[in-house]
Amino acid sequence: MPMLLIKGSYHLINGRPDGDTIHFKPDKKEEWDLVPGPHKVEHNTSGKAKLRLDAIDTLETHYSRNGNPEVHQPWLHGRAARDELTTWLGFTSVDRLPDETVTAATPTTRPGWILTRGAGRDRRCISLAGKGTPPGTSGTQINVDAALLATTFNHHILKEGLAYPTYYTNLFPDLREELTAAVRQAQADDKGLWKDDDTRDGATVTGITSLQADVVILPKLFRRLVDYLYLGDPDNPDLTGFPAFLDQAADQFWIISTGHSTTGLDAIVEVIGSKVRMTHPPEDLVFVEN
Repeated sequence: MPMLLIKGSYHLINGRPDGDTIHFKPDKKEEWDLVPGPHKVEHNTSGKAKLRLDAIDTLETHYSRNGNPEVHQPWLHGRAARDELTTWLGFTSVDRLPDETVTAATPTTRPGWILTRGAGRDRRCISLAGKGTPPGTSGTQINVDAALLATTFNHHILKEGLAYPTYYTNLFPDLREELTAAVRQAQADDKGLWKDDDTRDGATVTGITSLQADVVILPKLFRRLVDYLYLGDPDNPDLTGFPAFLDQAADQFWIISTGHSTTGLDAIVEVIGSKVRMTHPPEDLVFVEN
C-alpha cells in the first residue's frame, strides 16, 4: 500500500494527547502540502499539526460536542493507552493538569515519522506513527507492507489490547488483516480493555455517569450514546429512540463477514431496555471515510 512518509518530531506540551491523537511537526513543514486527498492538514505557522492515528480508537479521555459538557470513558484503559503512546515514543515523564493538558515533558520532543494517505474532515492527518530510523526518504511515497506496519504504534497498541480496531476504507485489506491478527491475539490473551469489554455482551446504560464510570465499549458507540443522551435528560435516559438516532446519523460502513454495504449503526446495534450491544465485532466493520 503506497503511503507518504514524513519525518519530524512528536510534541506534547500545551496539547491533550490521548492514545490515538498527538501533535507532530515535520522537519519540512511544506511536506504537509504533499498529503493527498480532498482535505488539507491544518497546522500552525511552525508546521505543528494534530494526528489521528489510523485504524485504532482508544477510550476517550475528553469528549464534547455541540456545546455539551466534556465527558470521558472509564479512566483505566483510556489513560493506559495515553501513557503507552508517550512511553513508546520515548517520553520519560509527562506532567498534566486535571483536564489532561500537558504542562511539561521530558524530553520536550521526540523524533519520529509518520505514514499517511490523507486528512479527515476535521483536518487532522490520518497516520501510522513510527519511531527510529525512517523507512525511506521523507516527502516520498513508499510501499507499506505488513512487516513495516508491525513496527508502528498503531499495531503495537492493538497488540497490547489497549485500543479498539476501527477501520476505514483508506486502509488496504492486507494491512487490515495484519491488524486484526494482533487484535485477536490480544483478545485470546485477555489483554488490556478486552477483559472488560461490553461492546458485544451488552452495556447497561443508566445515564451519563454509567458511561463514564462503568461501561467499556467501542468509542464510536460511546460518542453516539453521549450525543443521544444530551438530546434529553442525560441522567435519566430513554433509550427507545437510540436506534432511530443512529439511523439519522447515517454512518456508512461495510460488514466484512457478509460483504454488505450498510448505512446506519442501527443495523448492528441492539437495544433491550437499558442494555446496548453491537451484533458484530469492531474488527468486522470498515467505515467509509468522509
